[in-house]
Amino acid sequence: MNPVPFVSADEAVRLIQSGDRVFIHGSAATPQTLLGALANNCSHLRNVEFIAVSTLGLLEIAKPAYKDHFFFNSLFVSENIREAVNGENGDYIPIFLSEISRLFDKGILPIDVALIHVSPPDKHGFCSLGTSVDVAKSAVKHAKKIIAQINPNMPRTLGDGFVHVSQMTAAVACNDTLPQVKYSDRISASEQIIGSKIAELVDDRSTLQMGIGAIPDAVLQSLTHCKDLGVHTEMFSDGVIDLIKKGVITNAYKKKHRGKTVAAFAIGTDKLYNYVDDNPGFAFLEADYVNDTRVIRANPKVVAINSAIEIDLTGQVCADSIGTYQFSGVGGQMDFIRGASLSENGKPIIALCSATKKGESKIVPKLKAGAGVVSTRAHVHYVVTEYGVAYLYGLNLHQRALALLKIAHPDNQEMLDKAIFERFGASNYAMS
Repeated sequence: MNPVPFVSADEAVRLIQSGDRVFIHGSAATPQTLLGALANNCSHLRNVEFIAVSTLGLLEIAKPAYKDHFFFNSLFVSENIREAVNGENGDYIPIFLSEISRLFDKGILPIDVALIHVSPPDKHGFCSLGTSVDVAKSAVKHAKKIIAQINPNMPRTLGDGFVHVSQMTAAVACNDTLPQVKYSDRISASEQIIGSKIAELVDDRSTLQMGIGAIPDAVLQSLTHCKDLGVHTEMFSDGVIDLIKKGVITNAYKKKHRGKTVAAFAIGTDKLYNYVDDNPGFAFLEADYVNDTRVIRANPKVVAINSAIEIDLTGQVCADSIGTYQFSGVGGQMDFIRGASLSENGKPIIALCSATKKGESKIVPKLKAGAGVVSTRAHVHYVVTEYGVAYLYGLNLHQRALALLKIAHPDNQEMLDKAIFERFGASNYAMS
């Protein structure tokens, strides 16, 4: 086995040069030790471009003070880089999560340096990408230089995410605590109701995909009545562990990776990180495979649960922006909405609270000017709010509007009713 090329963090980041494109390992694997060292050693750097999917934790290098040194050309917009992306030192690349690796494979986004966060090497010299295999494996494959922070707190996950120490240009020893994110602590009363309504749509032996946030965890809390559920999802959090321990999730009836929980990444607490460590019941695989519609649809009864910022009366889903303000990204929503719709007895679900905290309706006559459509109205089947379930598949535009009106917040229904009449008039066919 080749020795690990350990150096200090300051020495490692000196491998980055002006004009480099640098991939940042994401989510719970965000390499904070390396990024902190980079913030302290960047006075000589200019026009370094960062690309990443999601990142967690405070990012000093995303602050405006660093705009002469760094530019975030992000593939997804996390909270910690929103100011940069919507300001002068960042931008956003709209792309499906399933296709990001193609940008690396085809040389559309050549990578000079990959900053990764891995588990200690095993006796054969292989480190694990841990909580985030997603697009990181592809980035490692194509990067000219690989700088790794090696952390005993990073779980050794099984699947596609192994990197041999011989591939590393430099490695830094660290003992960082992984981010602790507990979505169940953030569930509102409305989200709890939504979770229970979605759970009623889930049949035994369904295969689950959950997006990020409180609503997916609310759904998981309401699924204890189900039997033999499977999981094939881009990400999961602590709630999945509870259902596995209770025997609700068995993965026994999936056609792909039977017996295993499949994901591209995971975000949670130490409860999750400890459970997935060296656990053969999990397969952490690359996102271009996990999110491939052909793979998703091969499983039966796929229930895809994704969120929205707003949805218009025809069913167009904005999930990544507030008007022209870039809030998040396309991610894997469309991958799974389409995959679920093509699955045998699948159920693609868009879930959202009926109104914002300020009382503004999230079901709107028209999307805000400049808003992005992540899921088209042709792809949307189920829409769930705390006021009910609207099934839009096969409905005409007027019928869709009336169905969405019924699940809007009561305080906003009069406004929406007027908008529907102004657009469609009174159609007897739509009313039938």
